[in-house]
Amino acid sequence: MARPRAPGHDEQRAAILGHAAALFAAQGYPSTTMTQVAAAAGLSKAALYHYVADKQQLLREIAHEQVDRLHASVDEVIAGFDVERSGSGHEPPERALVRALVEHLVIAYDGRSDALRVLTDEVRYLDADEHARLQQRQRELVTRVAAALARWQPALDAAGLVKPLTMLLFGMVNWLSTWLRPGGELSHAALAPLVAELFVQGVPRVRPPIGLSAAPAAVPTDAATISSGDLPP
Repeated sequence: MARPRAPGHDEQRAAILGHAAALFAAQGYPSTTMTQVAAAAGLSKAALYHYVADKQQLLREIAHEQVDRLHASVDEVIAGFDVERSGSGHEPPERALVRALVEHLVIAYDGRSDALRVLTDEVRYLDADEHARLQQRQRELVTRVAAALARWQPALDAAGLVKPLTMLLFGMVNWLSTWLRPGGELSHAALAPLVAELFVQGVPRVRPPIGLSAAPAAVPTDAATISSGDLPP
């Protein structure tokens, strides 16, 4: 018979993941010890092992939680989009969907700078099978957003530009967390409509460069956490 969870177990576990993410982001996964994680969480090392089995589990859950959070944002938009389509109709539904996706993705990064840094820089320390599973989830996320953009801009899709534009979108959203100061005048919520407006107004003005091959561009396996160094030339 499974041992019942103590009251506050889930909250404590979430706090542990938050402390671990902060440590991994600040000093790297290899340099962080379970003793440091326990101390940051205000637990003994023995008590820490009641919540997680090892450091790999911490890394795995931090990374998957962030990707799952982004998928959930996409799910939320798509699930509610039929209602939006029956609304005022101030813009075509395909563009409205892309706008909503961008806004929700921006907000999904709010308060997640440590988890994002882990997802960008530290997941290479996952074991090979787990790393592959995480990459597949990231590919699925990019594909879902790219599909919405392709429905809105089929000509850009035919030119092989939809996936690069999707990568650029994730790059823009990811970089918000590198310069946006927590508690400052600007917030993810305040910037979400600005980023969405920039994207939906800018994309229709994109024209394929002369001589560009129509073959779709390859998408990095970590495009959901793309950084400026990953962008195509």
